[in-house]
Amino acid sequence: MTKILFLTGDYTEDYETMVPFQMLEMVGYEVHTVCPDKKKGDTIKTAIHDFEGDQTYSEKPGHNFVLNYSFDQVKVEDYDGLVIAGGRAPEYLRLNKKILDIVKYFFLTNKPVAAICHGIQILTAADVVKGRKLTAYPAVGPEVTMAGGEFQSIPADEAYVDGNLVTSPAWPGHPSFIREFLKIMGATISV
Repeated sequence: MTKILFLTGDYTEDYETMVPFQMLEMVGYEVHTVCPDKKKGDTIKTAIHDFEGDQTYSEKPGHNFVLNYSFDQVKVEDYDGLVIAGGRAPEYLRLNKKILDIVKYFFLTNKPVAAICHGIQILTAADVVKGRKLTAYPAVGPEVTMAGGEFQSIPADEAYVDGNLVTSPAWPGHPSFIREFLKIMGATISV
């Protein structure tokens, strides 16, 4: 069975964890949601980020999300792809050495990686975007540039693909984001 490692954490964006997790399970993948220092059955708090005409997104409490796998049990070589949720969690997840090592492994082995919104902060901290074209939430754009990546300014409902990497600015891009990730995973969906 195809296995996906899904990195998330406290105050992740609600939709950016819940929706991709459910979509990937829907197509038959085994998706392990993990967070450092948490075990299978532990919950993370999520936040709903919305675009309501302010200068930045608003934030409201989201659902509690139950992790289905223990971070300490992750054997990175067992996974076929990596997904990184956005929200505020990447701010602190990028400080974890094991998280950075996991991300580096997926890039060194050229396995599929999908990151959305602020999840790209983990990629920049892992030093894997140099020479790559990618997008992120616009406020993360300067980090992409400083890390040597080529920031792509695209609408929030789109995704950008560069080789094994799929990125999207925010949750309105889920249909494109997951569709493109499934393509680089080698999946086919016929209707």
